[in-house]
Amino acid sequence: MGEARARQDTLTKPLGSLGRLEVLSVTLAGIFGESIPKIRRKTVILAAADHGVVAEGVSAYPQEVTPAMVMNFLAGGAAINVLARHSGADVVVLDAGVAADLPPNPALRSVKVGKGTANMAVGPAMTRKQAIQCLETGIKTAQELIESGTDLIACGDMGIGNTTPSSAITAVVTGTEPSVTTGRGTGLVDEALANKISVVRRALEVNQPNSKDGLDILSKVGGFEIGVLAGAMLGCASRRRPVVVDGFISGAAALIAWTISPAAAQYFIASHRSVEPGHEIGLQAMGLTPLLDMGMRLGEGTGATLAMHIIEAAAKCLAEMATFAEASVSERTDSQADGGEAQG
Repeated sequence: MGEARARQDTLTKPLGSLGRLEVLSVTLAGIFGESIPKIRRKTVILAAADHGVVAEGVSAYPQEVTPAMVMNFLAGGAAINVLARHSGADVVVLDAGVAADLPPNPALRSVKVGKGTANMAVGPAMTRKQAIQCLETGIKTAQELIESGTDLIACGDMGIGNTTPSSAITAVVTGTEPSVTTGRGTGLVDEALANKISVVRRALEVNQPNSKDGLDILSKVGGFEIGVLAGAMLGCASRRRPVVVDGFISGAAALIAWTISPAAAQYFIASHRSVEPGHEIGLQAMGLTPLLDMGMRLGEGTGATLAMHIIEAAAKCLAEMATFAEASVSERTDSQADGGEAQG
């Protein structure tokens, strides 16, 4: 990172004039362990699963939407497919626990932990063994992708009802009241939102998850796709590669990974600020500042994939810009290097 910072200070621009791009490039150097990191291949891990808590009326959409959207991903017709094509990223779709039998597809990885979680409002969402299976699946997936050449991974999700466990996870880890962490999800009206908040409170009262034990939180109020994404984040950290955190559900997965291994957050890059209120609370707890604020709340890894352009640009500016010496451009001669916009 010191070498990257020193190089930034010799590039043909006023000191600090590329703002967060400069900071991001130095962070990337630390993550990769290389003074000039290069991003050659990008991949989106998109994990899908269902949630038993939908029985409590917490979503405006029926559970049948989850498998239908997985088929849409495989056909290339979803927003994430468009943005991934635009950014030149591959999309790896994981069936982590869809409550339906999906037809075989070469683009689909079946890692099903179960056909949807149990209803967390009346008991644990999954067993501790299943929680471990989720994490191990995510770790293995990320590590395999990195070993095959991926340098940048974005984490996306699909699962009707998954903002409810995400609200619960965020409340537990950050110590925040559920009424603050719980949002409208797919567009709930006021009465339905009040019910959703009540369901999250009930889940926490029934299960009493240990805020210091990420596995306990995941097993009691989590989701299969959330656990897989948390594992993928740990897998990226273990292989010194950045992972791009998407919106609220991806952020909840990051909180699980961070609770298990606090150092893992050094490898997280927050892509955008979701409209869901709990998202920013979780990011602040981990000390992460999002790159974008686009009013997005779709999930799927859309915000993370959009942010890949900025992350790649930061790395390329560090690697490809000429230094003052290389370009035969005079550097500042005064000692007041204020990083202004004009090269006087």
